[in-house]
Amino acid sequence: MIDRYTLPKMKEIWSEEHKFRTWLEVEIAACEAWEKLGKIPAAALRKIKSKSNFSIRRINEIEKTVDHDVIAFLTNVAEYVGAESRFIHMGLTSSDVVDTSLSLVMRDAADVIIRDVEDFIKILRNMAKKYKEAAMMGRTHGVHAEPMTLGLKFALWMKEMERNSARMNQARSIINVGKFSGAVGTYSNLDPKVEEFACKNLGLNPAPISNQVIQRDRHAEYMSVLAIIAASLEKIALEIRGLQKTEIGEVEEPFKKGQKGSSAMPHKKNPIICERVCGLARIVRANAMVSFENVALWHERDISHSSTERLIVPDSTILIDYMLQKMCYIIDNLVVYPEKMKQNIDKSLGLVFSQRLLLALTDKGLSREKSYQIVQGAAMKSRATGKHLKDILLSEKEAKKYLSDAEINSLFDINYYLRNIGKIFDRLNI
Repeated sequence: MIDRYTLPKMKEIWSEEHKFRTWLEVEIAACEAWEKLGKIPAAALRKIKSKSNFSIRRINEIEKTVDHDVIAFLTNVAEYVGAESRFIHMGLTSSDVVDTSLSLVMRDAADVIIRDVEDFIKILRNMAKKYKEAAMMGRTHGVHAEPMTLGLKFALWMKEMERNSARMNQARSIINVGKFSGAVGTYSNLDPKVEEFACKNLGLNPAPISNQVIQRDRHAEYMSVLAIIAASLEKIALEIRGLQKTEIGEVEEPFKKGQKGSSAMPHKKNPIICERVCGLARIVRANAMVSFENVALWHERDISHSSTERLIVPDSTILIDYMLQKMCYIIDNLVVYPEKMKQNIDKSLGLVFSQRLLLALTDKGLSREKSYQIVQGAAMKSRATGKHLKDILLSEKEAKKYLSDAEINSLFDINYYLRNIGKIFDRLNI
């Protein structure tokens, strides 16, 4: 269970301070493993643990000369520790530290995102309950289809976010691995037990096999999950944008007191946060594509992945955290206009009952083709004349050959379309 009150904020997770602090944690875990195996004196380990520290300013200063961030880091740590620093990084290669540390940081970021997703699921569940029976127009191709309820939309989104929660937990598991196997993964200057002990202390699983790096299919899967979450958030934001159109006007994203929508038009209330979410989703998807490119490296490794990961992993996790928080705010404070939803259903002049009419005629023994012809003809006449479909049918001789006035009237009951909503909600445990 994630303790949401002790989780660090995403910006802290990706800070320079946290990066080097995690590198130091990894180095000390290796030292503890070596001490357990008798390769480092207990007194030396105590000094390493008590004296180890770093200065970001000093690391940057050293790196200007050595042009290697891990060496600059180790040099600075040695300045704090003294002679016992010779035991630090023993048998390791830079990727042992950098990749294992990255796993820890990505795991921390995953925990924040999982918390955000859980919060969003709760809000969607509450909104689904609240608007379970709020009838609205269902649309396909942007055109009126059949009536549904607003609660169904929220329930649909809730289940998708539950799948995203499962995906994110799986991604966390996939990335929760460490590597202490040396230059090309052969443990040439290491005992595999170092990896076993160090990973256990860090709460990581040892990578079953690696070369010089933890394999990047893991990172690609993680980034793919972020892209899927971004796509889900975009889907929800896009729907709100569509329903906020003046011609529809069924919902609005919250508009704060004192907020202004346009420098030129004082009447404007625009879905700017939803538009922002849709735009940011494009970046997260693009970053996922870069992570796929990082899977293939030369031989036992190159560092073409390294420069990109310094951008795409922090950016995507920070963006998803931001997008989820914004969508929690929007859905929790969404402005809903039930009366406008009813008006929009009525705008169709009964055309949305066409399938029920079709089925009623087939129940009378007509072929589907003949039934379709009768209903479509009446529907086209309704469109052309602006008369309600029910009135057209009541005056049509062809339809009345098979359906009485009472039967025709009964077929235009909106509750028919909503009669199974409760069963759907029961199935979803809402």
